[in-house]
Amino acid sequence: MLQNKKTTGPLLLAGLAALAYYKYSKMSEEEKQNLVSTLKEQGKKLYDQYAPEELKNVFANKGNTTGGNDNFGAGSGYTG
Repeated sequence: MLQNKKTTGPLLLAGLAALAYYKYSKMSEEEKQNLVSTLKEQGKKLYDQYAPEELKNVFANKGNTTGGNDNFGAGSGYTG
């Protein structure tokens, strides 16, 4: 048994990640799509249940900017 507790956790986590990847790689396409849709539904349910209204408003208004440079990335006209 490992005596150093700082290395046990990451090794256990890496082992679980490898197992999850192996299981996912052996699934059929239908099972993968079902898993993804289930996870999306659960995520939306958690978001609706626990996210504060302020955070929901920020994501709902992501198209409306309240400041900043709207021409970001369009070039500054600097000819240097």
